[in-house]
Amino acid sequence: MTAAVLSVAAVSKRYRDRWVLRDANLTIMAGERVALLGESGAGKSTLLNLIAGLEPPDEGTIVAAGCVIGSADPDAAAAFRRERLGFVFQAFHLLPHLDLIQNVAVPLLLIGCAADEARARSSDMLTRLGLGERGASLPRELSGGEQQRVALARALVHRPALVLADEPTGNLDPATADRALTLIAEQVRLTGAALLMATHSEHAAAFADTRYRIVAGAIVPA
Repeated sequence: MTAAVLSVAAVSKRYRDRWVLRDANLTIMAGERVALLGESGAGKSTLLNLIAGLEPPDEGTIVAAGCVIGSADPDAAAAFRRERLGFVFQAFHLLPHLDLIQNVAVPLLLIGCAADEARARSSDMLTRLGLGERGASLPRELSGGEQQRVALARALVHRPALVLADEPTGNLDPATADRALTLIAEQVRLTGAALLMATHSEHAAAFADTRYRIVAGAIVPA
């Protein structure tokens, strides 16, 4: 039986007097690709940040890749993010003093991968995203769309159990967006990972197996 990689149960989150999420529930199985639709400010990014353990929910429980988010000890939470999670942020968060191969290799080095293997796997991932000749470039030398592809490569290179993608095609042209989405789908299929992609793009959402929408803080079928 396929196991649940992510379970969000009765999760609520508010900022001051506004409930961004209210009794939100979501389950994603291994190998499943889920798109989460919603307008800007609906709570998509907030949910991803809660799942990643970057901030705590006010109510409810989250279990991701076997880790009880918010209740795990700091070492277990750090190990989850390091070993089991891939996160594509809207703001990219590339390290400006490292070249592209070094940026992509960071997750591999953190889990103890040998430097030569980390470099080879990072170079291969960049090639698959059309940046194979730019490995020695620094982030500041890239366009926003190119930086987004590097962030995607970094999120996938260590074959995580759960991939969280926050508007992963927001800065990409249609052809490059399709290439990136195809790569995400391939990695999910090959590794049995679960994908939760927050997007406002109906085109990007079409690459998912299942679609949900955040409406008044709740997660409902789209």
